[in-house]
Amino acid sequence: MKIAMIGTGYVGLVTGTCFADSGNDVVCVDIDEEKIAALKAGEIPIYEPGLSELVVRNSESGRLTFTTDLADGVSRSQIIYLAVGTPPAADGSADLTALRAVVDQMAPHLTDDAVVVTKSTVPVGTNQFIFERLQELLGREVDVASNPEFLKEGAAIDDFMKPDRVVVGVRRAEVAEILNELYRPFLRTDRPFLAMSPQSAELTKYVANALLSTKISFINEMANLCEQMGGDINDVRRGIGHDQRIGFAFLFPGVGYGGSCFPKDVRALASMARDLGLDPRIMDAVDSVNQHQKTVLVDKIKNYFEGDVTGKRIAVWGLAFKPRTDDIREAPALTLLDYLLENGAQPQVHDPEASENIRARYGNKLVYCESAMDALNGADALAINTEWKAYHNPDFDDMKNRMNGRVIFDGRNLYEPEQMLKKGFSYYSIGRPPALLEANLPSRA
Repeated sequence: MKIAMIGTGYVGLVTGTCFADSGNDVVCVDIDEEKIAALKAGEIPIYEPGLSELVVRNSESGRLTFTTDLADGVSRSQIIYLAVGTPPAADGSADLTALRAVVDQMAPHLTDDAVVVTKSTVPVGTNQFIFERLQELLGREVDVASNPEFLKEGAAIDDFMKPDRVVVGVRRAEVAEILNELYRPFLRTDRPFLAMSPQSAELTKYVANALLSTKISFINEMANLCEQMGGDINDVRRGIGHDQRIGFAFLFPGVGYGGSCFPKDVRALASMARDLGLDPRIMDAVDSVNQHQKTVLVDKIKNYFEGDVTGKRIAVWGLAFKPRTDDIREAPALTLLDYLLENGAQPQVHDPEASENIRARYGNKLVYCESAMDALNGADALAINTEWKAYHNPDFDDMKNRMNGRVIFDGRNLYEPEQMLKKGFSYYSIGRPPALLEANLPSRA
């Protein structure tokens, strides 16, 4: 099939590349001339495992091309995917300015049999708006479908190639058949292709992310309760996770969720509910709990140093909001870095992929380290924000030799408290009692 992918952000680039890899002719369109030039040269603007190789391979085969010419890309394609950004507005609702502009610009170039598909996460009713707007501009009906994405950053290629399910929202069965044919190579293991109304498809994306966010905020709130009551959240998590009605997915306590999807989608769903006169109490609570959770590591550090971190060197491992990505949007590490800088500390930071994005935000205010161990040199404490695999089994003897202090604040529960005591560290984690060296008892949080 001939496909135009409008927008070469995370979703658009991954989707377009994967469609090309299954034999389709895909042209990716973007207004950013520098980005398109880089993609033509095989340079990938985001870090996503496996994506670079796929882009290069399909570009060399001629199945994947890049252009800034919207008219040309649309006019030679049967399926036009809309994957432009829908950033949050000040009130939490999705800003559809870019999407609306693209709809108007592409309308004159749509072929008679074109199918327009929204891939961007958009509020319920956006599909209907596009359908009516194209009818207004062209004087005829254009098929408009919804096809929400369910890609996890760091595992997007695998998620696309082996989806749990494919969801499409359509008005006509014939359009569902076209999209089913497009996705057939990825559904060979009998994963379901779910056709429904556009409104239901639009809601499915928001509801899925809202429920996953709810699980994270719930376990984090329970972790804080465990910590105050002398329990161990890992024991509690195992105790509830073996209940088949609950399961273990998204029940790992930490310092809150971040990224481009969960925070935005929770707030957008709440905004849609308020617009209808409903009170989104659960969604507001989920967002509130998550915002508070990002301060938990800050509070532990503040208590340990008795409110004064002036002049302290704090090693920070992990800057991205999750491992296997360079995305720092709403990352919990930002809350910690802001606190340290505002209070006179010197952060010494490391992340396998996200350091350049952090540098673009903070400039020379931080000490950027080539290795995790280098970040420990002269450090009074270590704070862990992201559970990169490289942080799971460090050389603790080397750590002690490099650090001035003997304390670890672990926002991802990578280690066992008793093990840390034996290694010679005071250790603060999430939802578990602290493990304290005798010399640190007066500063216990």
